[in-house]
This record gives sequence, C-alpha cells and structure tokens, in this order.
Amino acid sequence: MPRGTYVHLTDTGPVEERFQCAPGPGGWRYAGTRSDGARVDLTVDSVWRQIRIELATSAWLIRGGLAGHDLLWVRHPAPPGTTEPTEHRERATGFLADSPAFRIAVARHLALSPAEDRRVRLVHVQGPSLSTLTVDQRWRLAEIDTYETETAPLPVERYEVTDLSTAETHTFHLAGDVVLEAPALELAALDSPPTLHS
Repeated sequence: MPRGTYVHLTDTGPVEERFQCAPGPGGWRYAGTRSDGARVDLTVDSVWRQIRIELATSAWLIRGGLAGHDLLWVRHPAPPGTTEPTEHRERATGFLADSPAFRIAVARHLALSPAEDRRVRLVHVQGPSLSTLTVDQRWRLAEIDTYETETAPLPVERYEVTDLSTAETHTFHLAGDVVLEAPALELAALDSPPTLHS
C-alpha cells in the first residue's frame, strides 16, 4: 500500500499532506495529515463507497459516511462538545474535498470504462471552516496510457471532471490509488508504488 507526500499549491503557499493507504474493513483506507494542521481519514468498502470519513481543521470537525443512498454527516467546532453538532443528510454518492483521497474513492467507485462518463452528485467540503456545498458533476475517463516500469506496466488514467452548474472542466491523472497530478496539487514523494485495483 502506498505512502508519500502530496503538496497543495494554495494562495498562501504550499501545504504538505503526508498520507498512508492501508487495507480497510473489506475495502481501503486513507489517512493524511497536513502541515497546516488539517487531517483526513477516509474508509471505503469493497465497492469504494465512502462508509466513514473524518475531516478536521484546527477549528472544525466533520464526521460522516454513506448510509444506504444517503450521505450523512455531523459538523461541529473542534474540540467536540463546545456547541451542539449540526446534522446533515443529502442524497449523494460521496464527499469531495481538497485531499486526493476523495478523487480516488469517487473514481474507483464509478469504475468507468475508457470514454465512458457518468453524472455524479457530491458534497464538496471546502476551506478551514469545512463548509459544505452539494455539487453535480460529470466524470469522464478520457483515456488510459500504460507506462513501463522496473516491476510491471503502470496504467495511468486521465479523468475529465465537469461542473454542471458552470461547465468548467478540469483533468487529473490517477494510477491505482495515487493521484499523480491534479489542479493545484503535486505528488512530491512516493515511498511505495500505487496499488492497482481491478
């Protein structure tokens, strides 16, 4: 399972996210800690449904996950107990946030074939306050290129993601459970190779 470092290119300067992937209970787990104090813990099941997430900044905390077709989450100031938590429910496929973990989970859950696309509703978690916004996007697996490595061929997938409310499109590249490149994101170090999932 891979571990390494991503670098987020923010308006205030680079922020490192040190991450580690591991087998989860029947699926996959991602844990990351950032140099600005934020952290992420995401667990998916065998079909990459986001069954448990925790996102934290210095001031806010979100815990949630999928229950049937609904995405449930609780958002409250950190540390817990300072105020009553706010509970939320949305009919959505999963969460989307700055951490590459969420791109990986959504892409693997969609399981697209080359040139196939699908509309998906996600809850986008943004900024230090972990504010949430429901977004509708179209994800398309544009192509898969295979690169020779010292151990085995490495398939690299290029995804095109379109915001259906603005028609803005961005791309990112994914190999197994590692994002190689995305807007405002760089893979700075990889201590072990990606896990290639069938």
